[in-house]
Amino acid sequence: QVHLVESGGGLVQAGDSLRLSCAGSGRTLTNAVLAWFRQAPGKEREFVAAISWDFDSQTYSNSVKGRFTVSRDNAKNTVYLQMNSLQPADTAVYYCAVRYSNYHSPNKNDYNYWGQGTQVTVSA
Repeated sequence: QVHLVESGGGLVQAGDSLRLSCAGSGRTLTNAVLAWFRQAPGKEREFVAAISWDFDSQTYSNSVKGRFTVSRDNAKNTVYLQMNSLQPADTAVYYCAVRYSNYHSPNKNDYNYWGQGTQVTVSA
């Protein structure tokens, strides 16, 4: 088992930046893919970004490409999501997820472990 805890969400204005953190504990993240998903009210949970724990490979959805950056600090067992140029459409609960695979799957059903989520609200 791996336990994931997100933090860093909050209320910001359009154009602002925010950095989310996801701290892992328990099972090692070696050989894992760490991903960020988000879910807005009434919408399906959607893929945002992913990064391999052991490589520099990153994947982004088209909606956030160029604005968001996923990174990690292996020594701290932590994954980050730097969000710039935030817009109201980015408002959602953001979740950290893990799957033990090399493929950066955009399918939420391919991920085995999830954090509790952190709310990001962007006002116009």
